[in-house]
Amino acid sequence: MALSRRRRRCRALALASLLSLSGTCLCCSLLLFCCAPEPPPPPPPGAAARCLPAPPAAAAARKKLLQKSRACPAPAAAPPPAAPPAKRLPRAIIVGVKKGGTRAVLEFIRGHPAVRALGTEPHFFDRHYERGLDWYRRLMPRSLDHQITMEKTPSYFVTREAPQRIFNMSRDTKLIVVVRNPVTRAISDYTQTLSKKPDIPTFEGLSFHNRSLGLVDTSWNAIRIGLYAVHLQSWLRFFPLSQMHFVSGERLITDPAGEMGKIQDFLGIKRLLTEKHFYFNKTKGFPCLKKSMEGSLPRCLGKSKGRPHVQIDPEAIEQLQDFYRPYNIKFYEMVGQDFRWE
Repeated sequence: MALSRRRRRCRALALASLLSLSGTCLCCSLLLFCCAPEPPPPPPPGAAARCLPAPPAAAAARKKLLQKSRACPAPAAAPPPAAPPAKRLPRAIIVGVKKGGTRAVLEFIRGHPAVRALGTEPHFFDRHYERGLDWYRRLMPRSLDHQITMEKTPSYFVTREAPQRIFNMSRDTKLIVVVRNPVTRAISDYTQTLSKKPDIPTFEGLSFHNRSLGLVDTSWNAIRIGLYAVHLQSWLRFFPLSQMHFVSGERLITDPAGEMGKIQDFLGIKRLLTEKHFYFNKTKGFPCLKKSMEGSLPRCLGKSKGRPHVQIDPEAIEQLQDFYRPYNIKFYEMVGQDFRWE
């Protein structure tokens, strides 16, 4: 009987202990729930979700979970608005030479979307320098920041003051020189002049002081222009060869895409003018631009280009070839390129 009472008493004590322990756990749970920070209210319908800083961790497991979370990426900055087109000084100039093929180069390169070129010859650095750079800039077409403004005036190459004047404008100016066999160039020059002044003396009479002795008259402009090595010395005083590109007038006719590809490389623009943009005009004996990058109409040179040359005494041509030969060889050495005019 006493043993039975003792057992009932032990069961009652055990039950009371168990109830006490459960109450303690329940109190701890209620305490954690009441002391935990309130979660942020949900965003209203349609509102964009925002990243909020995480609250301090109440437990080790929650702290590890928060450490794995990533911060919201910063929004990308909007690109600055593009500058509007503006008139700018040229960054590249076709400086020569007359009757070498400069008009063809200009018309071809104008088909490139990265180039904006003046169509006429401004003659700023040889005839109108006193008008100032502001006057010169106003002549230029409007261009964007990424476009290259260009102009061409072939007489610059033989103008003594032109190199320094262009250098004073910008020492970074890129220079393009289109050269051609000086004898062929002189005949072409004479042919153009003859079409305007039919009463001028013969080509042979203008070319020589004394033809029997082979004395060439270098004061005649048509002859003087072909002394490329002499003129180049003035340019090399101000510009390195790396800023000068020499185009073969002969290859410009036989391989226009190849020569224009080199010009595009020199200007630092993508090669967009390729073989598909050119066709050979049999009437003129000269290539024409089939279509430009902007989808304009086919572009060919004017009536004054590609005209047949006057007939010249072959003996006079041979004498001029002999006269120019040492100048040509010197020119090849200076530019590191053999144009094969002999």
